[in-house]
Amino acid sequence: MNADTLAQYRSWFSRFVQDHAARNEQDQQNILLKYAHTLQVCSNTRRIAAELGLDERAAAIAETVALFHDIGRFPQYHRYRTFQDSLSVNHAVLGAQVLLERHVLRDLPGLERSLIVRTVALHNVFLLPRGLDDEVLLQAKLVRDADKLDIWRVFMELLDRDTADWPSAAGLGLPDTPEHSPGVIDSLERREMVRLTSLRTLNDFKLLQLAWIYDLNFAPSLRMVVERGVIDRLSATVPQTPEVGRALGKLRQFVAVRLASETAA
Repeated sequence: MNADTLAQYRSWFSRFVQDHAARNEQDQQNILLKYAHTLQVCSNTRRIAAELGLDERAAAIAETVALFHDIGRFPQYHRYRTFQDSLSVNHAVLGAQVLLERHVLRDLPGLERSLIVRTVALHNVFLLPRGLDDEVLLQAKLVRDADKLDIWRVFMELLDRDTADWPSAAGLGLPDTPEHSPGVIDSLERREMVRLTSLRTLNDFKLLQLAWIYDLNFAPSLRMVVERGVIDRLSATVPQTPEVGRALGKLRQFVAVRLASETAA
């Protein structure tokens, strides 16, 4: 696995996206949203890999995983006109199937091919399963961090626009009402991930994204959260209730302590 192989995959990916272009302007807006997202996840991956000091092979594999992590989104949207897995198909599993059925990785050694396909297939699981081998675990952690970082970017850009102007897939169809669900804030306060099935409002989705910070794996990812003002930007748009304030206070303290410990180490 090297830079030349990665360049070939970038070209293949661009053609694949073009093949799934939509005639409807709103649908095409959603396709382009995922295309731009993929490119930014690749950028995040390169930075995290560099700051972690990964060797050339591991870094190239990481960027290949990033490039293909959402490859299933394009046939998913083409078939079902939604990015919600619960209403259609698991996009990560579909992406792995695309890579296998189209023999995209045929020129790679079997171990590298398996590593990439396995990582793509499980990148969206709620929690990573125990017992993964070290390479899969590293690559899965890396792409999950890079993915979250760009979802925050996309969402923060959308916050500057009226929700009526958002791409139809951006807010999961959740109502933009003032309340939040007690169970969601309870999970955030307990430092737990929030399940999509528990979301009732757009505020719940914002709180879910804040809870993602507890699931970040690497110090470079946390530093990028701070640099980009993720906590401040999202927290400014949720209800300023006492329970939200407590949960956000704990979150800020968690980030500060973890970054301080990384610096001391």
